[in-house]
Amino acid sequence: YCFLILAFYLVMIYSDYTGYPFPTAPPVDPFAKIRVDDCGKTKGCFRYGKPGCNAETCDYFLSYRRIGADVEFELSADTDGWVAVGFSSDKKMGGDDVMACVHDDNGRVRIQHFYNVGQWAKEIQRNPARDEEGVFENNRVTCRFKRPVYVPREETIVDLHLSWYYLFAWGPAIQGSITRHDIDSPPVSERVVSIYKYEDIFMPSAAYQTFSSPFCLLLIVALTFYLLMGTP
Repeated sequence: YCFLILAFYLVMIYSDYTGYPFPTAPPVDPFAKIRVDDCGKTKGCFRYGKPGCNAETCDYFLSYRRIGADVEFELSADTDGWVAVGFSSDKKMGGDDVMACVHDDNGRVRIQHFYNVGQWAKEIQRNPARDEEGVFENNRVTCRFKRPVYVPREETIVDLHLSWYYLFAWGPAIQGSITRHDIDSPPVSERVVSIYKYEDIFMPSAAYQTFSSPFCLLLIVALTFYLLMGTP
């Protein structure tokens, strides 16, 4: 017994003299940045914001790709609160399966599962997400997670092998709880989305929609023609 105590003290003294402390837990791997070069090739992407924006500059960004029996999602938005995607049978909020990445007061980003009851999002304890990771940097919430393609039939969790409209939303959070989304009419996919088809779809935000509308373009052409004709 005395020999064991002596051996323990010798180890402690040796550690102090040699400068090699007892091993500590390995550092957590940093969050791998979202690659947009793969959009439309090995994964599908939705970008909302300024033309040419990427996962770090779009108002909202989402990607999806199949990995075996799972679908991997990547989400990012210009917010300090939460970013989410909803799977809906129509383009309206209500009766939707929602996955949200929420930035809490401790600086963590947690992946939560919600179900839209009318205009209200109810958190569901059964969460299909796994391999979760997230980060809050540069005033952006970014996350990555997987969920199964096929699930047992249940109202609050959809089968992703079927096609759904994707609802895109983001907004502030209070003490880790989501609040109303940032814009009154969040963007929605123009048509149902299939996880078996990879596209790179850009949707201009409100600040850029005005100048891309047919009426506005026609007005600009008419004014330009008028000015040129009126110039001596």
